[in-house]
Amino acid sequence: MALQYQIVPVTSFSQNCSIVWCDETMEGIVIDPGGEAKRLCQIIGELGVKVVSVVLTHGHLDHVGGTQKLVEELSGVKIIGPHQADLFWLQGLEQQSQMFGFPLTPAFEPDQWLNENDVVSFGRQQLNVIHTPGHTPGHITLFNEAGRIAFVGDVLFNGGIGRTDFPQGDFNTLIESIKNKLWPLGNDMTFVPGHGPKSTFGQERVSNPFVADESPLY
Repeated sequence: MALQYQIVPVTSFSQNCSIVWCDETMEGIVIDPGGEAKRLCQIIGELGVKVVSVVLTHGHLDHVGGTQKLVEELSGVKIIGPHQADLFWLQGLEQQSQMFGFPLTPAFEPDQWLNENDVVSFGRQQLNVIHTPGHTPGHITLFNEAGRIAFVGDVLFNGGIGRTDFPQGDFNTLIESIKNKLWPLGNDMTFVPGHGPKSTFGQERVSNPFVADESPLY
């Protein structure tokens, strides 16, 4: 019994949408469907995954833009997350659409907000929730302890960190989220960022110019 996942980059922003499932029951979730709902449905069908919920790490358009169409296609699927502090981003999706030149995306609210220490379950697997503000105030990170995998959205990248120049973004808060919330999960924890290739927390502690440790760990 193991957690499985497939990363599908979507839209012109090459946002990493992750299809995550329990290989025993084939129940799963979709994390951050930024767009291309029909293509995602096709891949979900090919994988044989029964999606039970769509989970959002934060409210930016390039991560939530395909949510409503995907939920319509899959029928009966709930929208979960992010933290309620990102409500203003979801309420402003129409303005975000115009700003980024995306197809018009109407505002929506999830069926359930997520908080620190919540658990997202599917099949016999689960992802634990950490509130990791800074990029947005309601950003959450999901991780699976046994599988040593975390889905961090736009908090941390391979060699970089999330932008903090958007409304209610904050650089110091973001650095605190990374160092105080993510690093304790362990250096061997692999993470899937919102954009770009995977890495591990240990690798970023050595080489990431924004959050590397001040001195080597011996």
